[in-house]
Amino acid sequence: MTVLDYIDIHAKAMPGKIALTTKDGDISYRELAMRMRDNDRSLPIPLLGDAWDGDFVLYTTGSTGKPKGVIISQRAVIANSENLIEGHGYSADTFFIIAGAMDHLGCWSKIFPTLMAGGTLCVLRDGMKSISDFFTAADSAAQYGSPKVATFLVPSNVRILMSQAADLLRSHADSIDFIESGGAPLAQSDMQRMCNLLPHTRLYNTYASTETGVMTTYNYNDGRCISGCLGKPLKHSHVFITERGTIACKGDTLMSGYKDNPELTAEIMSDDTIFTADNGFIDSEGMLHIEGRTDDIINTGGFKVAPQEVEEAALCHESVGDCICISRPHPILGEALELLVIVKEGHTLDKRQLAQHLANRLEKYKVPIYYKEVLSIERTSNGKLNRKTYRS
Repeated sequence: MTVLDYIDIHAKAMPGKIALTTKDGDISYRELAMRMRDNDRSLPIPLLGDAWDGDFVLYTTGSTGKPKGVIISQRAVIANSENLIEGHGYSADTFFIIAGAMDHLGCWSKIFPTLMAGGTLCVLRDGMKSISDFFTAADSAAQYGSPKVATFLVPSNVRILMSQAADLLRSHADSIDFIESGGAPLAQSDMQRMCNLLPHTRLYNTYASTETGVMTTYNYNDGRCISGCLGKPLKHSHVFITERGTIACKGDTLMSGYKDNPELTAEIMSDDTIFTADNGFIDSEGMLHIEGRTDDIINTGGFKVAPQEVEEAALCHESVGDCICISRPHPILGEALELLVIVKEGHTLDKRQLAQHLANRLEKYKVPIYYKEVLSIERTSNGKLNRKTYRS
């Protein structure tokens, strides 16, 4: 079956049900099926391919180089969708709010399981630029007969919600079914606060990429909030750790290759396996943990440091709103750690106090030597820290 076959089934079984809602109006499953059959590109959903029942081409953010066209087959789309439907519990009652760019895997991959399950997609054209629009959409779910609100948010947007709309989040604790995060693992302090605000909501950290598809997921609202944990492989996925300590992925969710670039494809893909640059391990429960990317590692005085570990520890400090750990030339160490910090409103940056806070949580060589207050931190269009802009 293709995605379009699922839409046809729903169009016959519940033709009047709303499949898609935007500020411009509603589209029923019957109308959606007709417009998809006509390959109607006026739909507020990107096709990113020649047809709904063919291959799609999704472009990477280019955070580690020039954007690459990733070919995602219909088989991979169905496998990714079945992973999400089973792993996160999509159903006909799901009201999924698309609050980000639909040309990136994070939000784009949620279009298909929602429609395959017979739920309703709510597309916010401006994403999370308007928090009030997000909650207005959440409040409208009941009128579409879909009481289970769900969404996907990158970690930076999770932090925005918690810092600017904590009370609103708390007031929706009984109506939000699940929130998935991806792109990068949430800091443990953010996970703990989300669990406190939404004690009955399933809160997922997912391991996925444009090339691998959706591989593993972990509901961190399990009473443990395990830092760096991304859960067990989903039904169509398999992960293992290579001899180099990096994560490798197999399964039907994988890309077919990079568009018009077989040489680049061969650099990361062989024997139906994608070999990533993500460092990680699998624990005794079979759950995947990520420890940063190989090309992000900073070598300071002969010690290797994953900047994500420093950032997570820093985010636990009451004055730190956001941060990034980068390298800076040092006459003796070669490279030294520098922490760029966005200070929370009402706080000041006390460098000595922050260094002591980090020293209480990290090995000595992981504590930055330099600290700098900044007004903004560079991120990619899908919310990841844009580390390459800080590399000298």
